[in-house]
Amino acid sequence: MAPNNDDPFKLLIHKLERLAKLDEKDEAAIRTLPFRIVRYTAGQHLVHEGDRPTDCCLLLEGFACRYKLTNSGARQIVSFHMAGDILDLQHLMLARADHSVSTITDAVVAWLPAANIREMLTRHPVINEALWRDSLIDASIFREWVLNVGRRDAKARVAHMLCEFAARREAAGLGSAERFELPMTQEQIADATGMTPIHVNRMLHALAEDGVIARDKRSVQILDWEGMQRAGDFRPAYLHAAA
Repeated sequence: MAPNNDDPFKLLIHKLERLAKLDEKDEAAIRTLPFRIVRYTAGQHLVHEGDRPTDCCLLLEGFACRYKLTNSGARQIVSFHMAGDILDLQHLMLARADHSVSTITDAVVAWLPAANIREMLTRHPVINEALWRDSLIDASIFREWVLNVGRRDAKARVAHMLCEFAARREAAGLGSAERFELPMTQEQIADATGMTPIHVNRMLHALAEDGVIARDKRSVQILDWEGMQRAGDFRPAYLHAAA
């Protein structure tokens, strides 16, 4: 399901429909939200930690990440995001950004006034329910990432990240889970898994040698989905795809 310039809310509605039973009035309310569309290149910041945002950003095309920095400047990526995701939903309730958001590819973003979203949610409880579930699923993914970085070995960390990306991409309607282009660099994968880029490269080679993936630069094909899940200790229940 590709983004549609005539309907910037298409992918968001597709996502929310998996989380709650939207009716025509709910969909119309989402589509009447005011927005401004901005195009970004890879590596541009959307939100800086410490900002006081008044708008929320809906990713229409491309990929982005959320991250934290240590005082010494070391980066920990805490999530990757794709089209259809609202990247900073917490700013509906929290005034100050507690982490940063950046594009990792060229991207198109719709900025939605937080005040208008809050007003919509008071009038449309089903949309409120869907976005609440979306926030809870985000929290579930964060917990899984803590486990991934803290307790899995290096190969499992990389395999798990690839499994999650493939599963979420397919659920979003962006293509098959079996074959995809990685939008993130090995440095970004390293920052998401607590490794070095060299170690990430070795683990990608190891997964290819195990026969569970085939690689050509950033192109990845999962040859053995069950084997890949075993390699990554990947149990998709935490994604709550049937929520």
